[in-house]
Amino acid sequence: MTIIALRDLIGKFCHKLGAAPVNAPTITLDIPPHISDNSVMTEVTELIGQMPPALERFILQWGDMGGQWGVNRSVAQIQALLYLSERPLTAEDIADTLAMARSNVSNSIKELLTWKLIRRVPIMGDRRDHYEAETDLWEMVTRIAAGRKAREIDPAVAALRLCQVEADCDPHLGATARARITAMLGFVETLDDWYAQMVKVPSGRLMALIKLGARIVSFLPGRSAKGD
Repeated sequence: MTIIALRDLIGKFCHKLGAAPVNAPTITLDIPPHISDNSVMTEVTELIGQMPPALERFILQWGDMGGQWGVNRSVAQIQALLYLSERPLTAEDIADTLAMARSNVSNSIKELLTWKLIRRVPIMGDRRDHYEAETDLWEMVTRIAAGRKAREIDPAVAALRLCQVEADCDPHLGATARARITAMLGFVETLDDWYAQMVKVPSGRLMALIKLGARIVSFLPGRSAKGD
């Protein structure tokens, strides 16, 4: 209870008794100033608020998309910040700008280095590690795809191949289940083989192929120009 609140309470009590209010003595507390958690949060909010709106929106949206793709939101936000940054940043710069815990930034940087989406950059006269993002969009997409393939597609192919072997050795397995396992394995292996071929195509030619869109169907065997 503060001195002012105590004085008001005494005043109300004295008023009920019909006595004159008693003023609490003035007390000076020699206590050093304390920065509250609210003050810290205000400073953090002001720091984020100083970021240009377009940059802030990009970082937040990239973080949300990363979460939908199974990537930690902090990892995605740090990649976005470094991608838009005009200069390499230290872990401290990143932590201050995004209001993240230093440990969170450190772990996220390690993951981004593993994916090869960022790299360390030496700065003359500064012993701290500085980081910059891969800014070649095609290279970025290729590395993300390679990382997801290693984590998702490769284990799926290995598991389906094992299922296929077990299905072939199991006389009690019905023909329908065996056929569907075979079909699933064939489909996933086709996608895997397609990816292996596409990464060998020069980015310029591959981009031209992508821009063709549905028109590529007209070049397929057995299709007329009208797609009949």
